[in-house]
Amino acid sequence: MAGGVEMQKPFRLQPLGSVATIGVREGLVASIKENLEKVRERIGRAAERAGRRPEEILLVAVSKMVPADRIREGITAGLSVLGENRVQEAKEKIQALGRGGASWHLVGHLQTNKVKDALGLFDLIQSVDRLSLAEELDRRARAAGKRVDVLAQINVAAETSKSGFAPDELRSALEALARLEGLRVRGLMAIPPEPQEPEDSRPYFKTMRTLLETARGWRIPGLDLDALSMGMSADFEIAIEEGATIVRVGTAIFGPRPA
Repeated sequence: MAGGVEMQKPFRLQPLGSVATIGVREGLVASIKENLEKVRERIGRAAERAGRRPEEILLVAVSKMVPADRIREGITAGLSVLGENRVQEAKEKIQALGRGGASWHLVGHLQTNKVKDALGLFDLIQSVDRLSLAEELDRRARAAGKRVDVLAQINVAAETSKSGFAPDELRSALEALARLEGLRVRGLMAIPPEPQEPEDSRPYFKTMRTLLETARGWRIPGLDLDALSMGMSADFEIAIEEGATIVRVGTAIFGPRPA
């Protein structure tokens, strides 16, 4: 789906089980397929512990630094949504793979000068971390006659090394984002500090769940806050227990990235 997300097509959580067929031999995808099955099993168990259905959680396979041929294997194994950190890397992979097999999310920092390209590549931009970026996305999207689905990134741990809206400025940020007609704000996203143990992330995930529930209670016109993106390979089960609707898993599916 080129060119971002059209106005009449709202963002939908896709089922974990959809499979694209790209004619790669079964033996070539065995390791990714096995990893994917294990991740889905873990998603299912975590959802069950939380009294939720696995279908409520969208799995985004983060393919940063993963070569295109291995991504193709992953799509054949059943991956339906891929996440990339950099616009240029995603552009090269999408050109190599085509757009028929999966949808693409931007999960990394977006530079303002890359907005035009990003609108043509991604179905969801998860990392809207500042108002100036949102305004540029809005300007470009409206010029193209589109609305782009986005998540507002929250700097949940107030880390100086990370960008994002501060929790205490969330209401003013969302009110400003809601006024931008080229955006469809679907929820929140966070990247907590890297945990030593999965449980280390739980307080941050609890905070994010509370922030989303609070934001819904504000009933800001024009917002559809149905997504909470949090949790990666090290802690996605904890994130699901605490209310994540999107988890971003790379290493547990594709294996370690090259050094």
